[in-house]
Amino acid sequence: MTNTQVPNSQVPNSQVPNSQVPNSQDPNSQDPNSQVPAVRPRPATPPAAAVRPSVRDRGTRLLAALFLAPTVVGIVVFTVVPIIGSIVLSLFHWNVIDPPRFAGGANYRTTFTDSTVLVSFRNTLLFMVLAVALQLLIALTLALALNGRMPVWLRSVFRSAFFFPLILSAASISVVMKYLFNQDFGVVNWLIGLVGVAPVPWLTSEHAAMATVILVYVWQQFGFSFLLFVGGLNNIPKEIHEAAALDGATGLRKHLGITLPLLSPTLLVASVVGIINALQVFEQPYVLTDGGPGDATRTVVMVIYERAFEQLDFGEASAVGVLLFVLIMAVTALQFRLSRRFVHYQ
Repeated sequence: MTNTQVPNSQVPNSQVPNSQVPNSQDPNSQDPNSQVPAVRPRPATPPAAAVRPSVRDRGTRLLAALFLAPTVVGIVVFTVVPIIGSIVLSLFHWNVIDPPRFAGGANYRTTFTDSTVLVSFRNTLLFMVLAVALQLLIALTLALALNGRMPVWLRSVFRSAFFFPLILSAASISVVMKYLFNQDFGVVNWLIGLVGVAPVPWLTSEHAAMATVILVYVWQQFGFSFLLFVGGLNNIPKEIHEAAALDGATGLRKHLGITLPLLSPTLLVASVVGIINALQVFEQPYVLTDGGPGDATRTVVMVIYERAFEQLDFGEASAVGVLLFVLIMAVTALQFRLSRRFVHYQ
């Protein structure tokens, strides 16, 4: 019996494996007998959009550094370097004329035993407590009053009027106030004399002098806290006050239970800035009373000025300045520590 060969064209497709039947319709399929090698796909090159962000980020960082450079240089030159210089100078005796002589801790020992320095620290702390408390109280009261129903133009007038003293020179304001509070020919005594009140020694009495310095300081400085409180009140959602009104909270109860907790971050900023400025008060007591009567209104910065530029003892003046710096840092750190319990963020 002879074997007959059947051509592939006559064999039904169902009996031939799929792997042996070329697909003419598939352009990627290749003839197994073909000598053309398969084309390998090229590695994908990263698109231009994937490279541009890194270049753009570097340019953004460089631009940000250029904008920050003047501020950073100013802080280093006018803040960091003087602080380090004061710490170093506090360890020496130096009167500008003779070469500096190393003193160790002698300047600090003299500072702690000097009655004038101790009284100045006591006066500064007393001034800080009274002035900052009065400043925040007046600023918050006025901000709440302007936050009520009032024409926009009238609210703008009051804001400008309250902020205006802050842009004036503290020394010039103190000169004017010194004439207003003069015991003999001052306008204040003339006004109270119209109602039968005897002239008050505003600047020559030990207790009245400190009160006068505090009033002049607060009159000039409360505008800053006032603007902070106005901004903070505008950020409180009106829906909260409306919901509180529906629950029956009105007047003082609403302010104590809702407004003050929501305004606590702004109150923290205003108190920190106010305390730092109050601890460095100089112009008002220097111009109004020159630290008198006696040492009743003498502050720490006045002592630094007198030691350095009147007595030419820059070592002791630097030691007092370092102690004031430590005091400011300690009070500020205490404020932020207490803020964890009393400051509420939305």
